Formats: sequence, C-alpha cells, structure tokens
Amino acid sequence: MDTVIDRLGQRHGGFSVEFFPPRDAASEQQLQRTARQIEPYDPAFVSVTYGAGGSSRDRTVDTVRWFAEQTGLHVVGHLAAVDHSIAELRNVVGHYAASGVRSVLAIRGDPPGDPAGEWIPRPDGVTYARDLVRLLRTMGPFCVGVAGFPYGHPRSPDLSADLRHLLEKIDAGADYLVSQLFFEADDFLRLRDGLAAHGCTVPVIPGVMPLTTPRALLKAVELSGARQRPAAAARLLACAETAPSFRAAGMEFTIRLCARLLAEGVPLLHFYSLNRAAALLEVLRQLRMVSPADDADPPIVRCPTASCPASARRVGEAPAAR
Repeated sequence: MDTVIDRLGQRHGGFSVEFFPPRDAASEQQLQRTARQIEPYDPAFVSVTYGAGGSSRDRTVDTVRWFAEQTGLHVVGHLAAVDHSIAELRNVVGHYAASGVRSVLAIRGDPPGDPAGEWIPRPDGVTYARDLVRLLRTMGPFCVGVAGFPYGHPRSPDLSADLRHLLEKIDAGADYLVSQLFFEADDFLRLRDGLAAHGCTVPVIPGVMPLTTPRALLKAVELSGARQRPAAAARLLACAETAPSFRAAGMEFTIRLCARLLAEGVPLLHFYSLNRAAALLEVLRQLRMVSPADDADPPIVRCPTASCPASARRVGEAPAAR
C-alpha cells in the first residue's frame, strides 16, 4: 500500500489538502462535498486534524475512515499526544490500520481548554512528539510525518532550540515534515535550509492557507505560532476596507507565495483548506498546476517548475545563496 513518501516519489510537484473533522451534519456534508470536488485533481494526500486539546478524537477517526473507505484519496490521520494515554493512542492507530491507513502525522498538541496554558504530561501518556514517533515505530510499517514551525514553536525559547527539537523528531524516525503557516517564503526556506544544513534529507513541505477574508488571515496568524503579527499580515489587513478588496489582495498574496515556493523546489504545497475547495482550486489554476474545471479531459496536476533548475535539487537541499 502506498504511503506519503511513495506518493511524493511518484510525482514532480503537486499538492495536498488538510481537513478538520466536522462538528455536525451540515459541516459533514460540506467536508464531503469539498472532498468530491478535489478528488478528480488527485492530490498527493489529504490529512484530517484533531481538534484543540485532542477533543475530536472520535470524529477524526470516523472522518479518516470515511476518506479511506468512500474515496480514492490517500488519507493521513493525525495523532495527538495531548490528554491521551498510550493505550488510547494505540487504539486510534489500530482504527487507522483497520481502515488501511498507514500514513500518520504525529503531533504533541496543545493543552485542552487553553492552548497557551501549562503542559501537564499524563503519567500514562507521552510527553513529546518525538516520543509519539517512537511509539508509532513500534506498531508497524507506518509512514510518519511531524510538524514544524517556521517561526519556532511557541514553547521553544528560540529558533536554535526549536531546530534541535525538530531534528530529534526526525532522528526518532519521522519520514517527512509539514510546516505550520507563515507569511513570507523566506520564513519557510530558513526552516528548510536549517534542517538541510544538519544533514536532514526528509521532505519538508510548506503549509499554505488561501487568504480570502480577514478572519482567515487572523486564524492563519494564530496557527502560525508567530510571537507578533508578521509585517505581511499587517499589510494585508490594511486591505480590508471591503470584502472584495481583501479577497483580491489575499489571493494575489497567496499565489505569489506559492509561486516562489515552487521556484525554490519544494516537494509539494500543503493547503489548509478550512474544508472549502473554491479558493484552493482558484490558486491551483492560477499557478497552472491543474487544468480548468470545464476542460473536456480529466484534470491534470502539473508542476509549473518542472524545468526550473531549483526543482532538480535533492529534496531538502539548500538552494544557492539568495
């Protein structure tokens, strides 16, 4: 059975999509509608998150099962250590395996109730994401991803310490890394190149959110873990006089960011979709990564930088001096 690494090896560029588990019947229909809209475009994978503090465990498992059994999409199940015993973690992984899912994204997660609150480890659980990676490595042939923060994890004292923690997760057996959100390509490239400088060769995948509303922008700032609002985000908020003006500015910003990342040879673009397809597909069309929706032929995923020297570099290799 294919894994994320297998899927990355089969293509030159492309995209993946993150979903969150639905809270009710209406949001379930929205998620399924979006999944059907993107399915013909053959993303490398889709992933399903946990809620804050591990609160949506059962809904996450059910949603992963739906993707695995009802679609042709390659699904990655998130696994959060927060507020879970080792027995509960093993149970979630068992549910994934029973549905044929062998790709997992391992994260520690935020404390329940207050994401900025004190982390209190469970004595019967695990403390760090690297421990979760090691646990998965004892449970079978899983492809394991981990998360990285271009601005540093909010709990890391500085970027150097954060880089050491990322390397520990990779040394524990992680196969690939997906980044949290960021607002300048250099923010991500600094993370990727820092890992490469320490000999890391796993794929490092940038996370991107199409910015269509001020609310989406503020959510992106929150998820990024930035200690202060990035200058690019502040500039975009200045475009919020009307909804159309913000959307135009936000989408142009997103497309330019993606184009720069592709030119730098990223393995693919991972989109935080908010369970919506329209903006995501608009970005992909503008980048000429997919054919128009009304084409007579099936949609084709393309890499617009296939002939770019940057795309020929080894995954994770630092680019030439910028």
